[in-house]
Amino acid sequence: TFILDYRTPPGTSLRETNRVVMQIGHILTTLPDVASYSRRTGLQLGGFLTEANTGDFLVRLKKKRRRSIQEVVDDVRQKVLAEVPGVKIEFAQLMGDLIGDLTAVPQPIEIKIFGDNYKQIHAISQKVVQEIRKVRGVVDIYDGVTIAGSSILIKVDNLRAGLYGLTAEDVQREVHAAVNGTVASEIQNKQYMTGIRVRFPLRDRHNLTKIRRLRIHSTNGTYVSLSSVADLSIQEGQPELTRENLKQMIPVTARISGRDMGSTLREIQAKIRRDISFPSDVFIEYGGLYHEQQKSFKGLLVVLIMAVLLVFTVQLIEFESFKIPVLILMMAILSLFGVFFLLRITGVALNISSMMGMIMIIGIVAENAIFLIHYIQLFRAQGRPLDSAIIEAGQVRMRPIMMTTLAAVLALMPLAVGIGAGAQMQQPLAIAVIGGFSVSAFLLLFLLPVFYQAFYN
Repeated sequence: TFILDYRTPPGTSLRETNRVVMQIGHILTTLPDVASYSRRTGLQLGGFLTEANTGDFLVRLKKKRRRSIQEVVDDVRQKVLAEVPGVKIEFAQLMGDLIGDLTAVPQPIEIKIFGDNYKQIHAISQKVVQEIRKVRGVVDIYDGVTIAGSSILIKVDNLRAGLYGLTAEDVQREVHAAVNGTVASEIQNKQYMTGIRVRFPLRDRHNLTKIRRLRIHSTNGTYVSLSSVADLSIQEGQPELTRENLKQMIPVTARISGRDMGSTLREIQAKIRRDISFPSDVFIEYGGLYHEQQKSFKGLLVVLIMAVLLVFTVQLIEFESFKIPVLILMMAILSLFGVFFLLRITGVALNISSMMGMIMIIGIVAENAIFLIHYIQLFRAQGRPLDSAIIEAGQVRMRPIMMTTLAAVLALMPLAVGIGAGAQMQQPLAIAVIGGFSVSAFLLLFLLPVFYQAFYN
């Protein structure tokens, strides 16, 4: 399952938006990998109302298909951009899009450009778009400029209004009552009261000629037309202003296809630093999922360090020696090389899920090492030589270690190869655990006895 977010030009009516996105629906029905889809217009997956020119598709894929989700998404992107001009699209996984709608930042890449001069930061945002378009794997680029529909601009002439005893506030109040209306009365429903709003008919509220003729009640009891005290004009679509911490900014966003987030952002940051010069009053920040991931990485790194320290402390209390805790900690850290190696050869990026697998490996390897060393010390306490005690302990613990390793590897293999619904979300975790377990079996059975003998011979 994946989400296709779409956006037609600002001011597009609901009927025209429906006509355009029907073409996207036709493209989806022609793909053999698509089982079904549903569509929303004017509504987000998170449940929030949006404009009539925005919405999304929820696309469900067949369980038995030849192509991966990413290959299907790339195919849909190419066909929509080629066959449906004028519509902007973005793709996301189901949970990622839902979280993004709720947090208002669904994109992995977000470059926030801050400044006091809108025209200045708008020009810089276009340069940023041109630079990141050159980066491999960056797709669905959005320049952050959302154009609202056309508006009627009313400029009150204080001199002319003053001749009739009117102020700009008086004129604004009359126009507001005509366009937005006032609640004149209420009617009783079964459970609540419903207001009766009196205002201009819909066809007149968007008619410049009708609004020019709007009668304004003056202080001397007469009526004057709105055009007598103000100048009216139609202003074409205006950009929506976005602020963060009271600072004006434009967020340039994009998604990533076929590449990990870390290397992509590093290349983007290098390009921006090298090719774009910023005025003294303009600065940028990186947000989006990348920013959230960096914060999560820091939190998990603290957890990983605490796990290592706690394991070391428990072993120190248990064995009353520094040598054995250092030896066990060495095996746990060396097993992480299996995690990095398998992530590397499979092309899976290090992320939150894989870091959770690393934390699991630290605890599991330490536990297996404790059992093996416990048996070595047990046999030594019975009076056996060091070499004999190490060999016999390895024979006793080899079957449990191999059974644990094989059970974990075989159980996680479907997730690691991406079989089943939602498997891709937990794939990094499965790969990390498989890599760590596989290397830890070799370390525990072959390397740990060698180091133990070196420490105590």
